[in-house]
Amino acid sequence: MALIDARNFYPEQQGLGPGAPITPTSADIKQGFTTLSSNPDPLPKLFQPMTIRGLTLKNRAVVSPMGMHSSVDGFATDFHLVHIGQYALRGAGLIFVEATGVLPEGRVTTTCLGLWKDEHIEKLSQIASFAHANKTAIGIQLAHGGRKSSVMSPWSSNGQRGYANTENGGWPDKVVGPSAIPYDDESWPPKELSVEEIKNVQQSFADAAVRADKAGFDVIDIHAAHGYLLHQFLSPISNKRTDEYGGSFENRARMVVETARAVRKVWPKDKPLFVRISFTDWVKPSNEIPTGGWTDEDSIELAKLLVKEGVDLIDCSANGSSPKQVIPPLVPGYQVPFATAIKENVPGMLSGAVGHITEAKQANDILEEEKADLVFLGRVLLRNPNFVLDAATQLSVFPQYLHQYERGRNKTEITLI
Repeated sequence: MALIDARNFYPEQQGLGPGAPITPTSADIKQGFTTLSSNPDPLPKLFQPMTIRGLTLKNRAVVSPMGMHSSVDGFATDFHLVHIGQYALRGAGLIFVEATGVLPEGRVTTTCLGLWKDEHIEKLSQIASFAHANKTAIGIQLAHGGRKSSVMSPWSSNGQRGYANTENGGWPDKVVGPSAIPYDDESWPPKELSVEEIKNVQQSFADAAVRADKAGFDVIDIHAAHGYLLHQFLSPISNKRTDEYGGSFENRARMVVETARAVRKVWPKDKPLFVRISFTDWVKPSNEIPTGGWTDEDSIELAKLLVKEGVDLIDCSANGSSPKQVIPPLVPGYQVPFATAIKENVPGMLSGAVGHITEAKQANDILEEEKADLVFLGRVLLRNPNFVLDAATQLSVFPQYLHQYERGRNKTEITLI
């Protein structure tokens, strides 16, 4: 019998893992956990498995990458293990670790995660292993903040976007962008990247992808949204270059396309590659920017280029390129049409929906109506980490629970058992 190191012992979950539909037993019915002898046929799409390349997700609920601003020198901590781990215990099909800097100066805040050196791998590997022990897929988002970097963590600047100087651990002299144009009047003026420096950034994404594979991650999501570096190259608001990385759509898209190509080259063929984009800048047209910046049409054309590079899914968010953005009313699912546009216009490309998806029926309807292939959940999971298991109950699905939490299942009727 193999010896067990008690310090690292954790019993792997049996079956398909928390959040996977299973057939109720007579004991489950007797104990009041369900009144049904079987799950719906077909299952609600939210709880149907999905295979992308060599990865099969047990359901289609995805934990969006959400910045926790709880790192020092880019290292993951026990906080990240507990924060990410809770979703592996509570039924998510795929969990994304937050935007992770591929370079120290590529972090958005001074307390963002990083993956620019091998020393970062160990703790991230522990987190990935914990997810896998609970039969949950896990991905990581790779990012570079560009001109929106060197920022204080939200709570250290009273909730405002405070920019970090060197005394506060920032790197104002190393902030970069496609052009020497600051995001706003308070942000650090960026240095325009040379072509050689662009190539170095692309290589840093590829190097971080190699480390992500060594750490055991199943999926990479390249962050090309929210006004960060890759998005800055896409948008004419922030990109005024006159070389091969600026001007025309093809030139402005080149940075993202080449970065995806570099990552795909080193990322295992059986592992999916996602890209998050801002589908629109949501800036009103002006004499300076007649299009209003990056547009819906641009996003569709970019997705057509990326599918040729081996990108499997576009995760569709919006805005972040300019303080002049005009965001429409934040109604439920306000960004879902972006994911639908990718599905309808880009053959071979999957899409992920984000944006105020907060109800079980809403999430399932998005999938049933073919508006997206996966739903990405964010703040709702911060409020209720049990959202996926609760959604199963609301959709009349009997899900596997964490073995240790089995007695805490929702009951459809009260029993003393």
